[in-house]
Amino acid sequence: MTLPADHIRLLFGLKLRQLRLDKGLSASDLAQQSGMSVSYITEIEKGRKYPKADKIAALANAMQVDYDSLVSLKLSKKLEPISDLLRSKFLTEIPLELFGIDPSDLLELLAEAPAKVSAMIRTFMDIALTYNMSVERLYMTMLRSYQEMHDNYFPEIEADADRFLAEYTASGQAVSENLLVNLLKTKYDVQIVPFDPAEQPELTALRSVYRPERRTLHLNASLNTAQRTFILAREVAFQYMGLKIRPYTYSWVEAESFEQILNNYRASYFAGAILIRRDVLVARLTELFDRDTWSNDAFLDLIRDFNSTPERFFYRLSNVLPSQFGIDQLFFYRFNHTAGETDFHLSKEMHLSRLQGSQGGPRGIIDEHYCRRWIALTILQELHFLQQNKGVDSTLCRAQLSEYADSGVQYLIVSVAHSHRPDVQQNMSVSMCFAVNDALRSRMKFMQKPTPDIPARLVNEACERCGIFDCRERVAAPTVLQKKRQFAGMKQALEKLA
Repeated sequence: MTLPADHIRLLFGLKLRQLRLDKGLSASDLAQQSGMSVSYITEIEKGRKYPKADKIAALANAMQVDYDSLVSLKLSKKLEPISDLLRSKFLTEIPLELFGIDPSDLLELLAEAPAKVSAMIRTFMDIALTYNMSVERLYMTMLRSYQEMHDNYFPEIEADADRFLAEYTASGQAVSENLLVNLLKTKYDVQIVPFDPAEQPELTALRSVYRPERRTLHLNASLNTAQRTFILAREVAFQYMGLKIRPYTYSWVEAESFEQILNNYRASYFAGAILIRRDVLVARLTELFDRDTWSNDAFLDLIRDFNSTPERFFYRLSNVLPSQFGIDQLFFYRFNHTAGETDFHLSKEMHLSRLQGSQGGPRGIIDEHYCRRWIALTILQELHFLQQNKGVDSTLCRAQLSEYADSGVQYLIVSVAHSHRPDVQQNMSVSMCFAVNDALRSRMKFMQKPTPDIPARLVNEACERCGIFDCRERVAAPTVLQKKRQFAGMKQALEKLA
């Protein structure tokens, strides 16, 4: 793998500095013995300068090492993690500027304290290995952080969507499937070909495949109207926004670079923005929030009116609520549950809340049992019961006022559950959670006084952390809580010894 010049300079500087320290030489000693200035040695060690061959020979002679050993890019064991980092795609593919990081500053940090930074990098790498973090998962985690930093609202993409709507639709008009199909065929020369997952079962999990060499979009024939329209809008987004580096499958994406993941998100954001128009959504939400009481059916009607899936609608809410209503203490999560299984799988989450800790959602909970009082889980149990005992397979909406037992923090949680993969009897719930505060009450009239339409319930994070010992929903012992109390008792005993 060919390294960029600045990485080669840094590797050489790190190696020179480590060798100098191993030899017990100061920068001044090395400068004197090699016939160079101290400032020049410092510039080399910080990766800002790469010496010419005669100077490398002088440095090698001063430290009594051979020339080839000094110019070799192989670092000592102490600095191996930095070498691995520089050889990886991280510094070349991750647009660090998105996170407010100047790459040159990062390289300087590596040069200033290589041993400490090396230990930190090794720690992160070990954590990633321990939790089996794939490259895809790392990229998705970074994308989620990027979304959260910006309240999941990006004015430049909204502006692109507004231009598209002004160009191709009348004021307030919805984007139709026919419009998207016509644009793809006539303007972008993209052919649309369905495929039958029954004939190609290996492709069942894919909703679409784009073949760039043939300019052909293959659509899964089993998609419903909302899913199909979104994929068409997403494909229009790639073409309209000129996003060349992109994935070619949906919804499964094999990450080859972070830019690919980022562009996939940009296209999805654009698709959501043209299908769920910001101006229309704001007007409809204002009507909903001005109601005296909450209505599950009214919320479901709102989703249907936009011809959207529940997940896509909640995601669009996360774009609009912070920017248009000032409601930014919120988070979103998605759970999957398969009939007959006792576990619930958290498959997606995004937090825009600034509240500390994991209370209010599943963040920070690993290998534990989520609280079975969460509406996101009970709605899945209710849907499964209706499917098995009543023959009903409809979309459910439920709201809950959740108060966390340990902190007293309250959240309004709206959850929608529906069948996700009928072939394996899998259901899905998506939930939007709002911290109950003055800003929320001022915006949502139905939250200004208790209402029976939103039942209240005492909840916690996970069974392992929960002190509600008479809980009938408990499925695991409070092991984390017990360890915490044992540790607190030990600290008290230590204080008494003093």
